[in-house]
Amino acid sequence: MTTTPPTTPAVAAPTAPSTAAPADARSVLSAMYAAETRYLAAGGPGRASFAPLAPHFAPDVVLHQADGLPYGGTWRGHEGLERFFLAMADTWAEFDIVRQEFLAEGGTGARRTVCVHSDIRARARATGRAIAFPILQAITVEEGRIREVRPFYWDTAAIAAACR
Repeated sequence: MTTTPPTTPAVAAPTAPSTAAPADARSVLSAMYAAETRYLAAGGPGRASFAPLAPHFAPDVVLHQADGLPYGGTWRGHEGLERFFLAMADTWAEFDIVRQEFLAEGGTGARRTVCVHSDIRARARATGRAIAFPILQAITVEEGRIREVRPFYWDTAAIAAACR
């Protein structure tokens, strides 16, 4: 989740991915990150519609967050992702991706897993404490949609402590 406003004007909500040809996994992720930026710039969780983000995720998407985080647990489906974004907004007053790099892609056919490294700068809502940390995500894309997300944090205890 990022709070940096988009540098391009808002565009119409994306449509569901085409079933004519499988989408490149990196293209799917790039489109989702752009939609996420527009969603957050429009007010984000509880204020903006999740609809522009939904087409980028499979209806049964699964997001696994480390249990030691304030928003830890497994989030399922579009409704689960909406609740996750609300939990993130409750946790972070600021959450900016300062650098992001696509590291590797594996898999075959229409199912691919992409590893994405992101450097985060955030400020906890409850404490006002600022923290910077890396996240490495294994994101599975299948049939042009994100099917599963597994983020790995360097130090979940430091992140949780910044939020208490």
